[in-house]
Amino acid sequence: MAASPSLRPSSRFAPALSASPRRSSSIPAALLVRRHDISAVSLRSLSGDRFGVKQRGMRPRSSGDPFGICCASSSPVVEKAAEEAGSKVSTVVDVDLGNRSYPIYIGSGLLDEPDLLQRHVHGKGVLIVTNTTVAPLYLDKVVKALTHGNPNVSVESVILPDGEKYKEMVFDKAIESRLDRRCTFVALGGGVIGDMCGFAAASFLRGVNFIQIPTTLMAQVDSSVGGKTGINHPLGKNLIGAFYQPQCVLIDTDTLNTLPDRELVSGIAEVIKYGLIRDAEFFEWQEKNMQALLARDPSALAYAVKRSCENKAEVVSLDEKEGGLRATLNLGHTFGHAIENGLGYGDWLHGEAVGAGTVMAVDMSRRLGWIDDSVVERALSILQQARLPTGPPDAMTVEKFKSIMAVDKKVADGLLRLILLKGPLGNCVFTGDYDRNALDETLRAFCKC
Repeated sequence: MAASPSLRPSSRFAPALSASPRRSSSIPAALLVRRHDISAVSLRSLSGDRFGVKQRGMRPRSSGDPFGICCASSSPVVEKAAEEAGSKVSTVVDVDLGNRSYPIYIGSGLLDEPDLLQRHVHGKGVLIVTNTTVAPLYLDKVVKALTHGNPNVSVESVILPDGEKYKEMVFDKAIESRLDRRCTFVALGGGVIGDMCGFAAASFLRGVNFIQIPTTLMAQVDSSVGGKTGINHPLGKNLIGAFYQPQCVLIDTDTLNTLPDRELVSGIAEVIKYGLIRDAEFFEWQEKNMQALLARDPSALAYAVKRSCENKAEVVSLDEKEGGLRATLNLGHTFGHAIENGLGYGDWLHGEAVGAGTVMAVDMSRRLGWIDDSVVERALSILQQARLPTGPPDAMTVEKFKSIMAVDKKVADGLLRLILLKGPLGNCVFTGDYDRNALDETLRAFCKC
């Protein structure tokens, strides 16, 4: 089967569009999302949101095959306004995991609110894990927030060069500082720092508290929420790790002001994912506001972070350890992880690889006859608007894809399970029940050999 004209493989970045950012007059309403029923989560706004997204109500449903699980969505429950008068917190999203539940604080200037961090530090010892890029920007602020009016706390920090090979420095610093089981690790940085710090917290003394302070869009909308921690192995991405939940996630959206453009675009790939797999109205909002996101409109970015966290929190609450539903959050990731591994980690950013992988997953979904051409066209268009790659690099061959995907975490009993779109926009399946010829055709369409 020939490649669809609308999915012509390309590893080049789409050029910047000339359209002006959309703007609106109102401000996103503050809300507190609380879950009261394990099968449903409230996502309604108190007074209507700035961008006019209506909240939707959908039910979990089966795909009809033993490996397939479609998306679950939300239905109304109770909401409350921000907890404290004068707080800069505009949104609090609760991740409901029983006695391990925790809040996600979202707002501008949150690093200047000491109480938000201090209420989640239970012992006297704190270790901040950050890197050489983030430390000069935000380390002093976080130390000040932890120690302000709190003379009993002792704060240490470890500043890592870029790269996972320095992960042992976290353990070295914790041991040298004689931290005990009541200590708290604080991850200050992007996804790699969050994953490494979380894994270290899960492992040190068999588990200590930790807090996530994500400073990249990728980490704010995805990796900091849900307790997935881990490190890569030369044979595969995130093969070593643990599910280990933080005490809280503190998202100061002002940190996005210092984020390089390429990192911003990378994070947008995960925002797009939520719309494709489970939130069609969020996807429609993205189509109207992509230029505002790229232009760093503060309200647009705040809404994208809030809505993404609501989607992620709902799924994690229903399926913490990826028994099925949570796996749907990995649309495009199987192909994307293969690209990252095949090129060497760091050559392409995670979101860039996921963007290309998403186009490949959409192409395969079309070849299976599970989606119509309009979904294909809209998916490709929004990824191009976001300036993400829409195909793998030339170095990726069919055989390289297959060999790397064979050790993917979603392989079960030798069967590669994939997240694919099925039905109207906003629906997907996690399944191993598909025609293998469709996978082969997609790989041949996007690879030169």
